[in-house]
Amino acid sequence: MSLPFLDRAPELGRLRAALAGPSPGMVCLYGRRRLGKSALLRVLLRERPAPYYIGDDRESGPQRESLAAEIGRHLAGFDAVGYRSWDELLAQWWRLAPPTLPLVIDEFPALVVAAPELPSLLQKHFDRSPRALVLCGSSQRMMHGLVLDETAPLYGRAREILRLAPLDLAYVRVALSGGSAVRAVEHFAVWGGVPRYWELAAGGGGPLEAAARLCLDPLGVLHQEPERLLVDDVQEPARSSSLLSLIGRGCERVSELAGRLGVPATSLSRPLRRLVDLGLVVRDVPFGRSVRDTKRTLYRLGDPFLTFWYRFVEPNRSRLALGQLDLVLPEVRREWPRFLGAAWERIARDRVARLSIAGRRWRPASSWWGAGEDRQPLELDLVAENADGSRCVLVGEVKLTATVREVRAIAARLRRDAARCPDLAGREVVPAVFVLRGRAAVAGVEVVGAEQVVGRPPARDRRG
Repeated sequence: MSLPFLDRAPELGRLRAALAGPSPGMVCLYGRRRLGKSALLRVLLRERPAPYYIGDDRESGPQRESLAAEIGRHLAGFDAVGYRSWDELLAQWWRLAPPTLPLVIDEFPALVVAAPELPSLLQKHFDRSPRALVLCGSSQRMMHGLVLDETAPLYGRAREILRLAPLDLAYVRVALSGGSAVRAVEHFAVWGGVPRYWELAAGGGGPLEAAARLCLDPLGVLHQEPERLLVDDVQEPARSSSLLSLIGRGCERVSELAGRLGVPATSLSRPLRRLVDLGLVVRDVPFGRSVRDTKRTLYRLGDPFLTFWYRFVEPNRSRLALGQLDLVLPEVRREWPRFLGAAWERIARDRVARLSIAGRRWRPASSWWGAGEDRQPLELDLVAENADGSRCVLVGEVKLTATVREVRAIAARLRRDAARCPDLAGREVVPAVFVLRGRAAVAGVEVVGAEQVVGRPPARDRRG
């Protein structure tokens, strides 16, 4: 099922501005695979046609021939001669092409693998005569090394550097043709904000049915997706895959990870930092504590799809390879409520800063865990400070369902637990209960439902 072009209005606006006018510049566009980078470029090129080339794994000669043919569609005769080097081809482009005609190269890192000299050659020609140029790539590691690192030949030349992020939860509803907020949460729990995943999953029942077809089935197009992501972006895929697998199974502390891998904890700092930079892992500290408090730091998977994959696909790969999908899928269904509950908790926490609750706006939320004032273990699903800087805090609990009676009990417990929390001493507490299915209205208690959490995208951004 093909989806409409969703969102990306800010990125599209910046692309247009960077390439407009009498002195356009260079744009670097990057981000993990399947986020819609190529779709964004296609929208741009519908507005202003220009040579568009996708780098591949061939040697340089065939790639130069293909790029020359693409340029020839816009500059008559450009491909009438052979180019023995990239320098010859670029020199000819710089001579013949109007400075305002963009040259758009997608998957630029793949092109550089075959021609390592290409960034330096682009630098030489661009420094002599700046012009419209778009370089795009899925390998964030290579794009950083080619354009963003201060030692890179093209460093400092880009007028715009756009890193595409996953789409907002609200756009799932557009992808699902106006489905309910609950259904949007269920799909986001599996696919996250990656539009290509939504496109693959659309039109085929609920998220588990789609996951069985796309992920659990060894023939599914996403069965080996994590391996592809890691090959794109990390230098040690085996170490990174091991870390993701262990974190996905519940190892959250560096000491645990090091113990399971049999390596010093200090050796994990760099690969963990890389996974955090890529958005595949998040580093959590309790509300009110500094990220420098390494003793309290927990590592969790930061991508919903990877969370699902490492929870259900990776542990069952051998069974799935033997054709036992019919045995694995019932187990996934039994564990689904627990998995969805954890995903709903993360979603609720991530959305707090976008919502108005109790007539107030709030800063980004965190969870809290540790020992209470009474030395007993204490956990709070969600804590957020008031955006106005006052001493008021939102303290929330996240549930899949809750009756009116249960909501009252939860609100009372939240007040008691907040009083036990050492980092909330002297604060005014606003208790809130986030309920995915159903919404029990309870006087004096903030009950936040799926509809409020998911929301809707701005009308101007619902179609590209």
